[in-house]
Amino acid sequence: MEQHPVAGARLVTVAHGTRTAAGNDVARELTGAAASRLRIAGVTSYVELSEPLLTDVLASSPTPTVVLPLLLSTGFHLRQDLPAAVAGAGGPVVLGRSLGPHRLVAAAQVARLAEAGVEPGSARLVLVAAGSSDPVATRDLARAADLLGRAWGSPVEVATLTALGRRPAEVVRPGDVVSPYLLAPGHFAERSRRESLAAGAAVVADVLGPHPLLVDLICRRARALMSGARLAAATRAIA
Repeated sequence: MEQHPVAGARLVTVAHGTRTAAGNDVARELTGAAASRLRIAGVTSYVELSEPLLTDVLASSPTPTVVLPLLLSTGFHLRQDLPAAVAGAGGPVVLGRSLGPHRLVAAAQVARLAEAGVEPGSARLVLVAAGSSDPVATRDLARAADLLGRAWGSPVEVATLTALGRRPAEVVRPGDVVSPYLLAPGHFAERSRRESLAAGAAVVADVLGPHPLLVDLICRRARALMSGARLAAATRAIA
């Protein structure tokens, strides 16, 4: 039997947060575009470093809510911080999974590479991510590299800027092309470019930003959660 969206539900996205204003703007642009397409209310929130914080957004409203993380892999925030915020919500909430790894994210990366003037499969490609101490995040990065490699047309190497994994200086070779596995401008985007170029990269593509393919993915995830039984069940449990 077909499920119908929960009446009055809203979309709340949650990004990591950065002290770089342009980085936080990316999350707002994605949220606004997705909410407009879905024709529902949309709120952008952050884990830290920017306001409003997810904990405050959820605690202050009884509205049925779908929370979609604007995070590219599993890690401490997704496994610890976000469930804790949901537990303190003032209304029914369903928490979605991270945006990546996903083929639409990989397709957006290839589009950014094309904007940088690089043809698919024309050079050795390195995916550079922020990094995490969570082994599950390492698994996600391997999957992201596999999806990017399929879209790109050749295998992709992985480098991380922190925690587990090899650094760009260990992975990037002269003439390589680098695809930052990063959503927005900020500290890690600057480090990715600086360290990749220092290692000899010929091209460092732009971050994913508010790419239309990411909006597609957010809308797909939101529709699935709003139209499924989970949010309806959460709403009944609160009532």
